[in-house]
Amino acid sequence: RSLCVDLRPLDILSEVVPAGGLARGLRVFQVQGVRGLQLAAAWPRALGFPASRLFVHCDRFPEEFSIIVTLRVLDVPAKRNEYIFTLMAEESPSVLVGLRYAPSKLHFLFWSQERSSGWQTRVTFRNVSLADSRWHTLVLAVSGQSFSLTVDCSSPKDVVVETPFPASLSVKRARFYLGNRRRRKGLFTGLLRQLVLLPGADATPRICPAANFEAATLSIPAVLQDVPVKSASNEVLKYPYETDMKVTLGSRPPCTKQEKAQFWFNAPRRGLYLCDGSTWISMLEAKQRLDYVEEHQSLVTNSETMGIEVFTIPKVGLFAATANRYTPPGSAIYKWTDGKFVPYQNIPTYQAQSWKYFTIGKKIFLAVANFEQNDRGQEFSVIYKWSHRKEKFITHQRITTHSARDWEAFVIEGEAFLAVVNHREGNNHNIDSVIYRWNPRTGLFETNQTIPTSGAYDWEFFTIGPYSFLAVANTFNGTSTKIYSHIYIWLRGSFQLFQSILTFGAADWEVFHIGDRVFLAVANSHSYDSGMPVPSNFYAINSSIYELNVTAQMFVKFQDLLTYSALDWEFFSMGDDSFLVVANSFDGFTFSVNSIIYRWQGYEGFVAVHHLPTVGCRDWEAFNTTEGSYLIYSSAKEPLSKVLKLKTT
Repeated sequence: RSLCVDLRPLDILSEVVPAGGLARGLRVFQVQGVRGLQLAAAWPRALGFPASRLFVHCDRFPEEFSIIVTLRVLDVPAKRNEYIFTLMAEESPSVLVGLRYAPSKLHFLFWSQERSSGWQTRVTFRNVSLADSRWHTLVLAVSGQSFSLTVDCSSPKDVVVETPFPASLSVKRARFYLGNRRRRKGLFTGLLRQLVLLPGADATPRICPAANFEAATLSIPAVLQDVPVKSASNEVLKYPYETDMKVTLGSRPPCTKQEKAQFWFNAPRRGLYLCDGSTWISMLEAKQRLDYVEEHQSLVTNSETMGIEVFTIPKVGLFAATANRYTPPGSAIYKWTDGKFVPYQNIPTYQAQSWKYFTIGKKIFLAVANFEQNDRGQEFSVIYKWSHRKEKFITHQRITTHSARDWEAFVIEGEAFLAVVNHREGNNHNIDSVIYRWNPRTGLFETNQTIPTSGAYDWEFFTIGPYSFLAVANTFNGTSTKIYSHIYIWLRGSFQLFQSILTFGAADWEVFHIGDRVFLAVANSHSYDSGMPVPSNFYAINSSIYELNVTAQMFVKFQDLLTYSALDWEFFSMGDDSFLVVANSFDGFTFSVNSIIYRWQGYEGFVAVHHLPTVGCRDWEAFNTTEGSYLIYSSAKEPLSKVLKLKTT
């Protein structure tokens, strides 16, 4: 026990700065005459080290201690947390000890096995506003149930909680992580100058006599000290640091590792952007707002179009693939050229319903869902592969399907999957749809799992945190469209039922995020039940938006919207605004029916803002080019699809 009483400062920050250089993912910046470290690790685990490096004589975290932090934080968005440091057991996702910053709050986390039934305890200090572009030094003193925070030597904030800090917290096989919790989400985006653990004492008296208390130091890495350490030749600084803000004007410059931390000012959009090493991040921008929608192009198609897929092939261009109804002349692929889609390639299809673009490594694929048999009476859908040499798609694999409606491609734990929706076999709508797994040895997709479906129309894959989900839109079971559609969750190597939702001829699921909220919208196409009285209108029916309730661990209804045989939802954003556009296809009397754009209005939910004349609308796709933002819709009733331009103010 006596070996655990070690009152020396334990410099956590210095442990991730190797002697004689900087670790990958660390950069030195000097702001307001003070140097700090910026964390930009692509792999957060690189900013970690075993706790045994600090706790040499003892494998227990001290019962009483102080944590000293000197930092400069950026303005953190609402509802976002950034971790200053964590201590985590190697085999557990839980935080043993951690400090995280949220807007105007500081949270200290700890794990008490003896108390709180093994749950994590969170101590919150409110009204801690650090995002003023200045350096701040924080001292957190912990003793039993008492927690005290001193910011820049001002009056301490004291919090007493029911659960005391554990008297014996084991750090065996635990690791410290700097500025993260072993994953990218929650990475600290500001500058760190000091992070010290002082066992057995309140460090405030040792910090606060300093004249410059914002940057008062107990222990900091050599790279951040006032006198740069020089090499033996005395010519080149061992630790170069950056003080000048470099700003580029004009058209969009490249953003690579070489331009990391540089700024670009876009004069036409009045925006300031920061390069994070791969993309330009908006720091200050005059936000666009959707004003109105205008017709941009009438795209004459081979025949009626059941679905459209818009995609970009790197270094080649933007494309749109139309799933066309009639076998001759098949379906077409168009390329965006001089602000319009022009024919690029024709592919034989058999009453194609939809296309799906996806990549596996450097391989590029496009899968078509064929609804009918070919000329030889064979029924299969086809996966095409992009040939870089021929610059077109060529046949890669044929897969037997049954009136296929849709493909969905996704990756789970590094493995690629492709799921097909089988609608019916003959007159039997209650058949299996199939999930295929990519075999990298054969370069082919192989059956991995079958899932019973009823006249299904659509798969929708999405992830929430570490969990993967797959939702199916069941349309018709042979007697009724009032049936359950299902959401499956990936557990132990396969999809298992997570939740069932009553739908009415469901034709599409659309998942989308607004802030930290997760929504799932269903397009209900019609209400029909052979055993029930005929409704006044099969097709005027509510489509519903569901929201994930984290506490209940299920999706609950958020909003109903009256739709007319809705066949598709498409979510898109412009500036700070979020939108949903619905494909209304038939109102019971005519196929000439308005499709509607709804705008997210927070508490009010989605509110209709634009009515768009469409004919037999089947599918919507949103896309962006250097010229602006667009929507394209397909018509299942005439050989004409339309590209609409979103005009902004």
